[in-house]
Amino acid sequence: MELNLADTKKWIELFVKKVEANTSELNELDTAIGDGDHGSNMARGMAAVTDALSKKEPADLAELYKTVAFAMIQKVGGASGPLYGTAFLDMSKQAKETTDLAKLVQVGCDGLKRRGQSDVGMKTMIDVWQPVAESLKSDDFSKNVVEDALNATKDMVATKGRASYLEEKSKGHLDPGSQSSAYLFEALLEVLGE
Repeated sequence: MELNLADTKKWIELFVKKVEANTSELNELDTAIGDGDHGSNMARGMAAVTDALSKKEPADLAELYKTVAFAMIQKVGGASGPLYGTAFLDMSKQAKETTDLAKLVQVGCDGLKRRGQSDVGMKTMIDVWQPVAESLKSDDFSKNVVEDALNATKDMVATKGRASYLEEKSKGHLDPGSQSSAYLFEALLEVLGE
């Protein structure tokens, strides 16, 4: 499965809208197991992404992902900026070689694992990215894949990030980074026209 430049830009624009519309929900999720600012941080990043894309039309996919990466790294506080930034930067490098969406998302996910020194099952955004990458590879990407991956984080005990300080008390709450990642992939589904 591939996305051209126009559709990829539309994907990012829809992601921006979803985060902006759900900033307070992301903050609430983060208040339960973090420091309560994931939504505000992400909204700042989304404003930076919009600003960067309005100033210069990306020439290709690599440039688009790179623009998103740098906007996130520069404007999103906490761990989310470096994590999303790494994912999109790695996707940018990969986009010079392939436009295959499954490969791009997997490379982004691998970047998250490397940067966060984490993996599936640790109650992080990887718990959404990895199932999505796998479903894109097997061609059964759907809203259910995203929802199931997100909801699975609720019963996990966080072993990475700020939520890990809560240990068992982190159980019973959705991971905020997984929720913002779910918005990213819900936006992708809209572009793909599910």
